[in-house]
Amino acid sequence: MTEDAVRDGVLSRRAFGGGVLALGGAVMIGSVPGAAAAPGPGPGDSGPGDAGPGRAARRTTLRRGSAERAGLLPAHLDRLVTDAEAFLAPSPTHPWYAGAVLLAGRGGTVALHRPIGSAVRYSAYDEKTDTGVELPPGERIPMTEDTVFDLASVSKLFTSILAVQQIERGALELEAKVTAYLPEFGGGGKQDVTVRQLLTHTSGFRSWIPLYREPTREGRLRLLWGEKPAHPPGSAYLYSDLNLISLQLILEEITARGLDTLLHDEITAPLGMHRTRFNPPLSWRPGIAATEDARRPWSGLDRGMVWGEVHDENAYAMGGVAGHAGVFSRAWDLAVLARTLLNGGAYGRARILSPDSVDLMFTDFNTAFPGDEHGLGFELHQHWYMGAMATPRTAGHTGFTGTSLVLDPTTDAFLIVLGNSVHPVRSWRSGSAPRVAAANHLARAVPVRPARGRTAWFSGMASATAATLTLPQVTGAARLECALWWDTEPGADAVALEASADGGSTWRPVPFATERHTERHTKHSTAHRTEHRTEHPTGTVGGWSGRVWHTVSAPLPGTPALLRWRYTTDQRYVGRGVYVDGLRLLDGAGLPVFDEARPADGARVESNGWTRSAD
Repeated sequence: MTEDAVRDGVLSRRAFGGGVLALGGAVMIGSVPGAAAAPGPGPGDSGPGDAGPGRAARRTTLRRGSAERAGLLPAHLDRLVTDAEAFLAPSPTHPWYAGAVLLAGRGGTVALHRPIGSAVRYSAYDEKTDTGVELPPGERIPMTEDTVFDLASVSKLFTSILAVQQIERGALELEAKVTAYLPEFGGGGKQDVTVRQLLTHTSGFRSWIPLYREPTREGRLRLLWGEKPAHPPGSAYLYSDLNLISLQLILEEITARGLDTLLHDEITAPLGMHRTRFNPPLSWRPGIAATEDARRPWSGLDRGMVWGEVHDENAYAMGGVAGHAGVFSRAWDLAVLARTLLNGGAYGRARILSPDSVDLMFTDFNTAFPGDEHGLGFELHQHWYMGAMATPRTAGHTGFTGTSLVLDPTTDAFLIVLGNSVHPVRSWRSGSAPRVAAANHLARAVPVRPARGRTAWFSGMASATAATLTLPQVTGAARLECALWWDTEPGADAVALEASADGGSTWRPVPFATERHTERHTKHSTAHRTEHRTEHPTGTVGGWSGRVWHTVSAPLPGTPALLRWRYTTDQRYVGRGVYVDGLRLLDGAGLPVFDEARPADGARVESNGWTRSAD
């Protein structure tokens, strides 16, 4: 069962993720203690900038430390935990999960590692009353930091890494046809599907098929070989388990090793991920989070309470070792994997990928399918579970059991949310509200340094709101200048510059231009240069600004008018928000007739929803 397959129907992952509205969000700009080395940042951003994981040089390893040591704001990490605990209660009808393990960090510091709730709470599900049959308090097992989870589709990342390793070594070609490795694969019109299309879910495969109904490996392969694409290869994005199952078969063919052996030899053993594997032994069972009371009709198989065995029916039928599901792991191990990728493929003395290979995994190959950005195995820029951590380079994945991993190279931050959200039954959870809430809080925990002075105006991160920041009507003003920093949900949320000549009764857009600057450091000085200038004729801007400050310049009409910045958000997801700093109105000679840095002028700025923020 995938994140977007609901028994006999299929929803898009984004629609599924939007089932429950989340809480409120963040980003960076401040030094990153212990962060991997990267090229110098632009003004307003003293972190690693948009260098990307593939350019990281240092092999940063993990340590536990304070939020301050990680360059994070502790109050927002506290709220991350508080909001996560709220989902242990009805949200809105049933708990989203019985328990979870939360891990958040930045650079080499794990600043938050917190278990909440229960790893095992129910003995069964009562479908007649839609209630869980709770174990006696003494028999319940609390969540711990080291609780192991069935990762479900997060397993796809491991299969993808193994594939990229083989590409790096020359044993597998990204643009090769799958039939070059699996000749039988071409049945049903799949002869032109490529390895890249498997990794980016553009092969045309439908979401899944019930392979578990076939009792033999031969029967399951026969179904796969004969499967007809739902779309011509390369013509559409459609998330499918069948892509990674096919990739598993390729890997096993070209290496003559099983996927479980490859996982151990190529990833978990080198990185010291000792609690990550397929088919955990029975001795691990007390430390594993239970999943679902698996019975028909909501499950494809009658298995009772699944605990210590893979939840996914197809993976179970494949002996627990599958390319799309079946890996069990704990939060710390996943943090090691996250740090490895953010380091450019290395952790301590071990290297599992080259920096270029990591960069490739975090590169969008689906530019033809806006909204479905995808690297090799990794999803990119998905607000529906990445929340305000989402940028064009933010990578991650979710799992149907309630798991998720998010990596943000721009801030060098990582977030792991492991929940047993199908315990006791899959119908109790919907959407990705806990994931979004956690990501928003971690993003907000990364401070944004004002462009000048100690504070800047901050729009906040609330959804379904319109926040305004209004300047007074000033005679002689010919141009507005200020600094602007924005990170909003693309296509949904935007910040607009507007003017009113009638005291605020009506407003019209004011076109403006933005310039992004970079710093070039030499031995004796720092030189600033304009990276690019962008015109905004509609008077609005949204999306991702690179998480650096931009200079705004807007010519004004001769007639005195009120000016305001207006930030609007829809009801679903938000970005890190908008900052405005250094508001000035200049006359025709370039002299300031209004400067918010002057106390008397600053006191005339009217804010509705905007606040002064030092971070």
